[in-house]
Amino acid sequence: MRRTLALASMSALALALAATTAACGGEENDAGGADAVSVGVIPIVDVAPIYLGIEQGFFAERDIELELTAAQGGAAIVPGVAAGEFDFGFSNITSLLLAQSSGLPIEIVANGVASTGVEGEDFGAVMVPADSPIQTAADLAGATVAVNTLNNIGDTTVRESVRIDGGDPTGIGFTEVAFPDMPAQLSAGNVDAAWVVEPFKSLIEAEGGRPVAWNYVDAAPDLTVAAYFATSQLVQEDPDLVQRFAEAIAESLQYTTDNPEAVRDILGTYTDISPEIRAALTLPAFPAEVNKDSVERLAELGEADGIFENPPDVDALLP
Repeated sequence: MRRTLALASMSALALALAATTAACGGEENDAGGADAVSVGVIPIVDVAPIYLGIEQGFFAERDIELELTAAQGGAAIVPGVAAGEFDFGFSNITSLLLAQSSGLPIEIVANGVASTGVEGEDFGAVMVPADSPIQTAADLAGATVAVNTLNNIGDTTVRESVRIDGGDPTGIGFTEVAFPDMPAQLSAGNVDAAWVVEPFKSLIEAEGGRPVAWNYVDAAPDLTVAAYFATSQLVQEDPDLVQRFAEAIAESLQYTTDNPEAVRDILGTYTDISPEIRAALTLPAFPAEVNKDSVERLAELGEADGIFENPPDVDALLP
């Protein structure tokens, strides 16, 4: 039922977007200065580059004034971009594939974040309490696992970890919990395990939790996890704005890669994570380019799990 409602919502948004003739388009202010641009983001470490880009003036240098709005996950941001609430959005790749396969005309305009590709040293993992009987990914079969959004990158990659470890993922009971709520839900015993990303992975570790699966690493080598995107209408009607935004993101990604401690510092401005946890967290990778092979792998996993209405067109989604 959840999948049917989600797909119906995507289809309705596709029709609404097709009927819309005016794009958001980053409205220019009355003084004729910078374009006011709205971006939907998630309050996690993944979006540190865009905050650093604002701080370093990379967007201002390109006459862009950003307004960032936090949402629970990419699945909520995609409809916001489609409906014109945001000019650009940050979303995981599976959410974008789901939207594209449902008929929403959206396109990736800049890379966002990637897995480190190293088991034991990645920024996302499936965590359990210290005293949990779950020891490996295969043990998750039949468990209740928290993910921030159902039928998305979390549950599809977790299922892959279980399969790789020789377990049967069909009996996993996924439940939707916002990332900030996962540490409390896990410690209270309301879920058996939680798939989290930083800084919540380190929060759980600080409470004695431990990882049992590295689902991003298992899904594909150097997995592209998320990206910035816009509607095809904006890409076609205001290519100059899209190019300036993409250039600013690229510079922000490079700055983030070169200045890892700046990531830990900026995280304190848009989350409530303590300095101790920020110092301990594992940073993701911030490459400039999307790894197309990994996007195609996520499409394959999503199709195997039956979350797409139609097979997604990876080439149409990528820049």
